[in-house]
Amino acid sequence: MKTRYLGQREAQRLDEELMSNRHGFSLDQLMELSGLSIATAVGNEYPSTASMERFQRVLIVTGPGNNGGDALVAARHLVHFGYLPSILYPKRSLKPLFQGLVTQCEQLKIPFIEDIQDPSSVDASYDLILDGIFGFSFSGRIRPPFDHVVRTLQKCETPIVSIDIPSGWHVEHGNEGGVGLEPQMLISLTAPKVCAKYFTGTGKSHYVGGRFVPKSLAEELNLELPEYPGVEPQELPFSLCQVFNSIQTEMYVFWWCVKAVCKHV
Repeated sequence: MKTRYLGQREAQRLDEELMSNRHGFSLDQLMELSGLSIATAVGNEYPSTASMERFQRVLIVTGPGNNGGDALVAARHLVHFGYLPSILYPKRSLKPLFQGLVTQCEQLKIPFIEDIQDPSSVDASYDLILDGIFGFSFSGRIRPPFDHVVRTLQKCETPIVSIDIPSGWHVEHGNEGGVGLEPQMLISLTAPKVCAKYFTGTGKSHYVGGRFVPKSLAEELNLELPEYPGVEPQELPFSLCQVFNSIQTEMYVFWWCVKAVCKHV
């Protein structure tokens, strides 16, 4: 099974094509699809009702851009899945779409917090961290207030799940200078980006949510997306795992978020 990784321009073009008149998707629709995929992947990897471990308390760290919007949608779905999310949203967007997402979360009584203090308090208060700060458009240095947030999260022992791009990573070059987060789980949206090649290490999980991409568009852009069998979440058998790096001996499972997007194909 081959997988093609997208650079920044290719990722931008894919989004533009999806939202073009030809394909008819809207930004809020793509956010809804992405957020539900994220919540479903989290539920599969870190179930809130597991008998041995519980991951109910989720800190959702939200940026001002579209990754932050995806995180806000995911927060809403996580509530319905039995989680107890809290949202750190230090730099809010004034766009009506984002304000509406905040209102939806407030109506579900999801608490918004103003700041995080130190790694030990984060570890004591939360079982899981969902990183929705920066997406594939990020470049340059991490600026306030997110520089403090990222430095704090880097020192936490709580597992981190990153949405599409680990915050602080360059979309093509990965974690340059080690300034970004090192998550235990990566959820690529629509298609994996080039930086996912650098997401390596024992015990890490890589998920992809993108079943809604029209087959004609996938073929036109040569995306080489996986098949999505069935209607329920399904983990690919070990024999079908994708090897990220031929030098590495580990193999990393791509779990395609089937349930999250099957209604929108």
